[in-house]
Amino acid sequence: MKHNGVPRVALAGIVLESNAFVPVAQEQDFRSRYYFEGECLLEEALKQTSVIAPEMCAFVKTMNRTGPWTPVPALLTGCQPAGPVDHRFFMSCVETIKQKLEASLPLDAVYLSQHGAMVSTDSSDPDGLLVEEIRKITGPDTRILATLDLHANISRKMVDQSDLLISYLTNPHVDMVPRGEEAAHSLRKILDGTDPQTAFIRLPLTPVSLTLLSREGPYADMIALGQRRQQEHGGKILNVSICGGFVFSDTPENGVAVIVTSSGSVQDAQGLCREIAEYGWQQRSRFVRKLTSIHESVELAKQTTSDPQFPALIYSDAGDNPGGGGSGNTTWLLKSLVEAEISNVFYGSFFDPELAAEAHKMGENMEFIAHFNRQGETEFSKSFSAKARVLKLSDGAHVGRLGMGEGRLIVMGPSAALQFNGPQGVTVIVISNRHQTADPVFFEAFGLDIADARIVVVKSRGHFRAGFHPWFAPEQVYEVDTPGLTAPVLERFEWQGLPRPVYPLDPDVVWDEKDPFISQ
Repeated sequence: MKHNGVPRVALAGIVLESNAFVPVAQEQDFRSRYYFEGECLLEEALKQTSVIAPEMCAFVKTMNRTGPWTPVPALLTGCQPAGPVDHRFFMSCVETIKQKLEASLPLDAVYLSQHGAMVSTDSSDPDGLLVEEIRKITGPDTRILATLDLHANISRKMVDQSDLLISYLTNPHVDMVPRGEEAAHSLRKILDGTDPQTAFIRLPLTPVSLTLLSREGPYADMIALGQRRQQEHGGKILNVSICGGFVFSDTPENGVAVIVTSSGSVQDAQGLCREIAEYGWQQRSRFVRKLTSIHESVELAKQTTSDPQFPALIYSDAGDNPGGGGSGNTTWLLKSLVEAEISNVFYGSFFDPELAAEAHKMGENMEFIAHFNRQGETEFSKSFSAKARVLKLSDGAHVGRLGMGEGRLIVMGPSAALQFNGPQGVTVIVISNRHQTADPVFFEAFGLDIADARIVVVKSRGHFRAGFHPWFAPEQVYEVDTPGLTAPVLERFEWQGLPRPVYPLDPDVVWDEKDPFISQ
C-alpha cells in the first residue's frame, strides 16, 4: 500500500482519564488545554516545548529520523483528568477523525496517542469505540497502534481492533518519550513485514493507584518480570504492557491487564501473558496500602519541624489528586496544618481561581483574609478562611523541570503564593487551572527553594515522587488519608460498573479463567 515506498500514517488521539465520580468533561475542558486539527497538530508535535502528549511528539520526530513517511494529521485533543466525557463531543471528535482519514485513504497505518481510561456519558469503552470506528474506515490491512497510560482500562475491543498497544512502563510516568519512540520503531518493523500477534488477560484485580508504583512493590515486580522475559525471548516478543487500570473509572473493563505482543507466534505471546498474569494474581495481597491519618500527619509534622535532626517530609494529599480527577480544592489537611501552626510548610497547589484573582488584585506584600472555596462548598471542598500575605504573583505559564512534566509547558493560570502564620509558617500556592503538583516548578516559580521547607504537601497521588526525588527519598514520603474524589479507600465509594467480585473489594474472589471479564 506504500506510495512509492513511503508509508502514509495518520495521527490522532482523544486523551482523558475519567473518574466516574467527577462532573462531566465538556468540550471547553478539552479546548482549553489542547485541541489541534490537521497541520496544526503536526506543527505542535514538532515544537521543542509543547502542551500535547509527549509520546505524540516523540513518535513524529522518530518517524522523521528513521526514514521517509507521509504524516496524515487528523485530530489530537486532551484535557486534565476529569469525569466522563460528554458523548456528543466525543462522537464529534470521532467523526472529525474519520472524515480526515477517509479523505486521506489509502493509509498504511494509524497511530493513536491515548490515555486509555476514558469513559463517556454513553459508553464505558470509548477508547475501544474509537479504534473500532477507525477500523471501519481503514479496513483490515491498515495497521493501527496506540500508546497508552499504564492506568488504561483495557477492553477486548481495544485489543481486537488494533495491531499493537504500548503502555508506559514507569509510574511516576517519565517514559512517555521512549514509548512514543518505541511505537515508531515498532511500526517500521511491522511495515517491513513483522506480523504482530497479541495475547491479553485481565485479572479480577482493581488496585488503587498508590500500589501501582514501578520502583518497588507488586506492580513493579510484574513489570520487571515482563521486561526480563521479553529480553530472554531474543526478539520474539515485540512488546509487553501491563496496565494497572484506573479503578475510579468504575467500568466493566477495570482490572489489571497483561498484553503481550509477539513478532509472529501467538503461542509465544499466550505463554508469557499467562505467566505474568499468574504471578500478579499470586501477589494480589500486596496491592493493599496503609495510609497516614490527618491527625498522625500533623503530629509527625510537629516533631519534624521542632527537631532539625529529623529529615524533611513530603505529604501526598492522596484524597484530592487532580491527576485522578480530584477537585484540587479540599481544605482538610491545609486547615489542620495552619491551625496547628506548623512551620516551614510548602503546600501546593490549591485550585481556586477566585482567590488567585483576589491576590492579584491586592498585589504583592499585601495582607488580607483569604477565603478558600468562597464560590460554594461541596461534600469534600469546604470553606476555610485565614489571614494571609501575598508573597508573590505569577501569570502561571512555566516549563516543567523534573519528572513527568520535564520540558513540557505547564499552564497554571494566574497564580499566587500566600503565606499564613508569618514568613516561617505555611506557604500555599493558589492556581487558576487545575493541576496536580508533580513538579518543583510549582514552588520554584515563586522563588521558593524546596530545601527550605521542612514539610512539603502536594495534591498529587504519586507522580510527585519523580519531581521531588532530589529532596525526598521514599522513606520520607507519606500518603495522607484525606477525604476527596480520589480517596484510596475503595470501600468509601458506591461502585456501579466494576466487575464483581473483584479484589480487594471482595477479598475471597477466585480467578477463574472462564470468568466473562477474563479475556485472552
